[in-house]
Amino acid sequence: MKEKRLVIYPKDIMLITGRSERYSRYLIQRIKKHLGKAEHQVVSISEFCTYMGLSLDEILLIIY
Repeated sequence: MKEKRLVIYPKDIMLITGRSERYSRYLIQRIKKHLGKAEHQVVSISEFCTYMGLSLDEILLIIY
């Protein structure tokens, strides 16, 4: 069984959106600002889905 993780990374966002790594990093920064997170904190997959208005199940199929 493949290990599941909580954190979303720029490479995952690149797969989901088809955008560049630079845009993916920028998007993570926007999500952190929106959620009031500190720079050292991470963005979870579910937080990303909520922010983007996407289904968690669909995203998990893409990144796993």
